[in-house]
Amino acid sequence: MKHWKLTIGNQDSKPFINLYYKTKRFRYWNGKAINLNLSSKSNPELLKSAFELKLLEGWRPKDKNVKVNEKNLTVVEALNKGFEIKVAQGCSKRYLKDLARLIQLWEKFERKKQFKNLLLKNLNTDHIKSFIIRRKWSPKTQRNIKSSLAPLLTDFKPKLVSQVKLQKPISKLHKPIIEIANLLNEIRQNSKNLYSCCILTYGCLLRPHREIRELSWGDFTSDLSYIKLSGEINKSGRNRIVPVPSYIKEKLERGESNHNIFTDSIKAPNPDYFKTLWSRFKRVSRLIQQDQTLYSFRHSGAIDIFKRTGSITKLQKAMGHSSINVSLTYLRGLEIPELTEEDMPVIKD
Repeated sequence: MKHWKLTIGNQDSKPFINLYYKTKRFRYWNGKAINLNLSSKSNPELLKSAFELKLLEGWRPKDKNVKVNEKNLTVVEALNKGFEIKVAQGCSKRYLKDLARLIQLWEKFERKKQFKNLLLKNLNTDHIKSFIIRRKWSPKTQRNIKSSLAPLLTDFKPKLVSQVKLQKPISKLHKPIIEIANLLNEIRQNSKNLYSCCILTYGCLLRPHREIRELSWGDFTSDLSYIKLSGEINKSGRNRIVPVPSYIKEKLERGESNHNIFTDSIKAPNPDYFKTLWSRFKRVSRLIQQDQTLYSFRHSGAIDIFKRTGSITKLQKAMGHSSINVSLTYLRGLEIPELTEEDMPVIKD
């Protein structure tokens, strides 16, 4: 046991297994590497014990086989090698999908900057800055890109990405929508798919840019009364069941089970699809106000639930938040009073 150590780590409120073997560190979010169908989210202690048992039986993590000193290794080749390592570690499909998209973005970046076949040995912080810091990307997006790029290069140039300092994102309040029905009617006349996205964002409190965009008819129950989100789509990483209000259900026409609800094919719209539709709609809308976004529909739905039920627990379940603390923070951000005068301390005569 002197050559290895197991701990439970945590990233963005998601547990994972840390394995320190000799001089290397391995991270596992599930038991695929040891042929075990168990997620660290469901039972991290059990998964840690399973890894410990396997290690005692003689199992060892696969060597990363990284040729750091290979002189002619290109950045793209290094990124793909880093991706292979993450696959071997049993990372989630959602995480791997994000990494694959990042590699595509880097390849596009190299073509645009005419850095074709940029060698790893020539990669510097200026390249990283130019890739990450873009006007069209918000500070939050830039930080997400940086956090995805770092693990892919950690076995080649571990400190390079961390040397790039980014602006801290400023929390932006998505202004709630008062006249929901009027705005939805205006959207329906402009774009059928954007209307479906907005009404699902409001009525089911789903996140538009991933949870809704990637919805297939197979995610709905046979009577269209519920949506079953897998942990791979849901931001919290946990399975989630969402009721479908009747005013949404009556507008749905079920298609093939494996077809996306917007494209009528197995392929989902591109990641910027609804962002583009919303931008186009904003230019012609008479009703949209300053700071109202697609997420304003989700926030407005949250306000409606809290005002009618007064229950933070119900709000947490409806929003799919990982904890009540997240919901409390959310309510403070929306400036909803959590206490009334009757809740405050009194002085008895």
